[in-house]
Amino acid sequence: MKILLASRIFAPESGAAAYRLAALVTGLQAAGHDVTVFTTRAPGAARSQPGISRWPVLRDRGGAVRGYMQYASFDLPLFFRLLFASEYDVLVVEPPPTTGVVARLASALRRKPYIYFSADVSSTAAEGIGVSPIIVRILKTIERSVLRGAAGVLSVSPGVTAAVHAIAGDDVPVVEVGTGVDTRIFTPTGLRRDEGRTLVYAGTMSEIQGAGIFVDAFLKIYQKHPGARLLMYGQGVELENLRHRSVPAGDQIRFPGSVPGPEVAIALRSSAAGLASVRPSRGYDFAFATKALAALACGTPVIYSGVGPLADLIRPNNLGWTVAWDADQVADAMDLALTAPVSEADRDRISTWTSASYSLTAVGGRAAQAVTDFVR
Repeated sequence: MKILLASRIFAPESGAAAYRLAALVTGLQAAGHDVTVFTTRAPGAARSQPGISRWPVLRDRGGAVRGYMQYASFDLPLFFRLLFASEYDVLVVEPPPTTGVVARLASALRRKPYIYFSADVSSTAAEGIGVSPIIVRILKTIERSVLRGAAGVLSVSPGVTAAVHAIAGDDVPVVEVGTGVDTRIFTPTGLRRDEGRTLVYAGTMSEIQGAGIFVDAFLKIYQKHPGARLLMYGQGVELENLRHRSVPAGDQIRFPGSVPGPEVAIALRSSAAGLASVRPSRGYDFAFATKALAALACGTPVIYSGVGPLADLIRPNNLGWTVAWDADQVADAMDLALTAPVSEADRDRISTWTSASYSLTAVGGRAAQAVTDFVR
């Protein structure tokens, strides 16, 4: 088949969505399909190349395509890019729902099916962070329309599947393909720096993740560990606030920004612990914090704070520390990770478990098969 994929984020940008969609493309191509990606012009990436069509967009101060104007700068040109694209069989589209609306309109005009890859449910997130009830109702209406108009929905977890059905109805066809990490990039072997002296957060810093819990916790122990550093990779709406809160620790808390996956992998495999969180009572208690998988694939234990299904994996499999949404408990776990680093044998065990259980290659293969099945 000839398949189009539309997403505001794609490799080489770092992030769970970029890695997941790249795995889907690899899976589709391995099955013999011809795939063209319609995405944004990424910092440091070629403008366009065979199979990847890039378009310049607005980005926020953190470099992300996030916000009404940023979404519109991608969605409006996307409508015409899809409308005048060469003949295709199916379109796969990634959130937000505004991009889904564009996909539905263009697909209706082209009389082609589209498939929605639901890594999250935007209206649920908006409700959880306190967005105006009127806006939430509008967003739910839009999202319901997008989900119900799709030939099928791909879901990354049971929680997302349940949220999709809650909004769009049980008759919406959903295939749960799971989530994972690129074990070709995030490996236990390779270059290391400042071994055992860092704690690393790599991901979005928004109200849902609540990355500030790690800044607050580190401020409680940084004087006890003068050689340690907290590295906060990524961007998000809370970034500037976190920079301000971290001032007392000086150079011991750093914000390197968004960097390519291989550089994040070096930081993670060098660290005493990776950091991941899902803030309770923000409407996303079901979220699967994939950033933790990147650390685990590197053989690095994880300090996990908050709620979500990942906590139930870390605890029984001895993959790190799970603590409540409490800065004191997070600080205790950080202190332990820096004082008594895990052994190389444990690192090998952690990375082996992650590769066997959460390889993104397998996720891409399942998603590619589901796309084929939906079209059939």
